Amino acid sequence: MTGKKVPSDLLIVIGLVLLTDIFVLTPGLSETSIRNILGLPLVLFLPGYALIAALFPAKSDLDGIERTALSFGLSIAVVPLIGLGLNYTPWGIRLLPILISLSVFTVVMCGLAYLRRAKLPETEAFEVPFRETALSLKAEVLEKPKSKLDQALTVVLVLSILLSVATLIYVIATPKEGEHFTEFYILGPDGKADNYTTNYVLGESGTVIVGIVNHEYRPINYTMEIRLENKSLPLPENQRQISLAHNETWQEPVAYTPPFEGHNMKLEFLLFNETDRTVPYRDLHLWIDVNTTETNETLDTSRPK
Repeated sequence: MTGKKVPSDLLIVIGLVLLTDIFVLTPGLSETSIRNILGLPLVLFLPGYALIAALFPAKSDLDGIERTALSFGLSIAVVPLIGLGLNYTPWGIRLLPILISLSVFTVVMCGLAYLRRAKLPETEAFEVPFRETALSLKAEVLEKPKSKLDQALTVVLVLSILLSVATLIYVIATPKEGEHFTEFYILGPDGKADNYTTNYVLGESGTVIVGIVNHEYRPINYTMEIRLENKSLPLPENQRQISLAHNETWQEPVAYTPPFEGHNMKLEFLLFNETDRTVPYRDLHLWIDVNTTETNETLDTSRPK
C-alpha cells in the first residue's frame, strides 16, 4: 500500500476544493465571478463524489453514470446535514464555517477513498480513465474514416457542446441582480434572537450582537447609531462607521450604558446609508427599564407597540 500513486480523480477533487477556498477567502479574488463558478461544484458535486469514492472503491461497485448521479444526490443530502449540525454550534451557519466544514469533509473522504483503493489490486480499484477517454475521443473524431456528412455532424455536435458550456459559464458568471437590500439584526448575548437584557441598574452596561449584511450589489458606507429615548449613546468609531462590500457581513458585540433611569424606554438601533444620513435606512428597538437600585420585583413585561 505504501508509495501507491494517488488517483487522478481524487487529486482533482482536492485541487478544486483548495482552489475554491482560495477564491472565497482571498480579498479581491472573492469579488470575481470565478468564485461562483468554483462554488457550485463544492456544494453540488464534490462532497457527494468524495463520499461515493470512499464507500465504493472498486470498479465493480458502480459504473460511471451511477457514480455521477449519486454524487449529485448525496451532495444535496450531505450539505444540508452539515448546515444543520453547524446550526447547533457556536459558529452558526455562516460562510466561513460552512466553507471549512465542506472542505474538511471532502478532503477527509478523499483520504479515506485513497486508503480503501490502495488495499485493492490495481486492476480492481476504481479510477477515472481520463487518458483512455481522451484517446478514444481523438480516434473517434479525427482518425476514424467518415463521410463528409458524418464529419460535419461531428463538428456541429462538438461546437454545440462547447456553446452550451460557454452559455452555462456565462449565466453563472453574470447572474441577474436580485432585490437590493440590507440585513440589519440584533441578537442576545448568547448569539440568538432571544434573551435580550431589558432590566438594568443605573450605570450598568448592556451588550447585544449587531449584524449587518450588504446585499445592495455595491459597496456601502453605513453609519450606526444607538439612541435611548431619542438621546444618542456613545459608540466607538469602528462600530459607528462601517464599510461593507456586496455580500459582506459585519457582526460584532456592541456595548452601551443607559445614562438615566426610566420605565419602558425605547432603545433604538439605527442604521443609515450613505445616501441619506438623516433618515434611518433600517431601525430596530428594544424596550428597557433602568432603575437606580436592583429590584427583585416582577416587572410588567408588556411593551408598547
